[in-house]
Amino acid sequence: MNTGALLALCCLGSCLPLPASDWPQWRGPTGMGSSDEKGLPTSWGGAANDHVRWSSPLPASDPSQSSPIVWGDRVFVTTALNAPVEHHVVCYDAATGQRRWDTLVPPGPWLLSDLRGGYACATPATDGTLVFALFGSAVLAALDADGHIVWHRDIEPRTFDVAIASSPIIYKDMVILLCDQTTQHSFIIAFDAKTGATRWEQKRPEVGFNHSTPLLTTVAGRPQLLVSASNALQGLDPDTGHLLWWCASKGDVSTPVCASGLVYSDEGRGSPGICVDPTGSGDVTATHVKWTLHLGINGMNSPLIVGDYLYRFSTTLHCFRLATGDEIWSQRLAGDFNPSPISTADGLIYYASSGRSWVIRAGPAYDLVASSDLGDPSSCSPAVAGGRLFLKGAKKLYCIASP
Repeated sequence: MNTGALLALCCLGSCLPLPASDWPQWRGPTGMGSSDEKGLPTSWGGAANDHVRWSSPLPASDPSQSSPIVWGDRVFVTTALNAPVEHHVVCYDAATGQRRWDTLVPPGPWLLSDLRGGYACATPATDGTLVFALFGSAVLAALDADGHIVWHRDIEPRTFDVAIASSPIIYKDMVILLCDQTTQHSFIIAFDAKTGATRWEQKRPEVGFNHSTPLLTTVAGRPQLLVSASNALQGLDPDTGHLLWWCASKGDVSTPVCASGLVYSDEGRGSPGICVDPTGSGDVTATHVKWTLHLGINGMNSPLIVGDYLYRFSTTLHCFRLATGDEIWSQRLAGDFNPSPISTADGLIYYASSGRSWVIRAGPAYDLVASSDLGDPSSCSPAVAGGRLFLKGAKKLYCIASP
């Protein structure tokens, strides 16, 4: 899929899902976890290893939170070792799981003192020609289809908190990175995708550290980058990085979602969530906030919108009406869950990982379809492409598909 098609996500202020033949970035081509796939398996593993088309070992690494991406017949993942610091970008054959190449990216200048996040938090992105991989040592590398490093850039300044977790976003012929950090050194920067040269940079001294990935969308016929910042939900111009609008809020780990002319965002650490009309300008706190979710969500995953409903999961899965914020139902599920969910065109929601997983039918009542557990837990979110579900565990990469 041409990443320029991302701009068709929303029009006239109404955010619409985009068909997803590839999965080129964090949360897929829509940036919101929605897929046009139908008929994916709803359970996998068990004694007979049902629906596990293949599994392939990952390079020896410390736990990483970066998720797989898919383009055509290839799956790309990143992994890292903490000591000595070692960064891998790995390419697998999507049909067989055979490892095509494994490239070591030289570490950047940032040495983590706190390894809770590790060096491989950010999910890579691809435009179909190059793969862009960001690592926690503050280095961004572009690799070609054969795994050769085309260019790399050190990220400066680099006073990040714990880890670099915001994933790269591809827009037109640029790669955009949100680099919100401590000590008033926050900034957002765009690199030329072919050369790595800086195209634009905007300082953001009014915000603090952030682990969230922005959402690229279109509002009223114009592109917007929605950022859940430390103290505000913001709309930015992706051509320049200039701030278009903002409203008071808290952001940290979850990516915003957008549908029906509304944007929802929360911090993921217990602060209230907000639903905003993104068509304003300047400070829209008093004019464009449609509702506030006072139920604090402590969930490291991101929200999901399917039809008229917003879904949010910590230890309890909540379903809210998008238009009003009214809670429709809630259901406690066993255990915590960090990977972000996906939805399919046949009305299913996948809270899926290589560990414990649940598949739920979207709608105004809780309807558990199936649950699974591959016994290889991780915080990595799934990718969907070509009728297959790709799950990255701590030890292996898995392909889930029907026979």
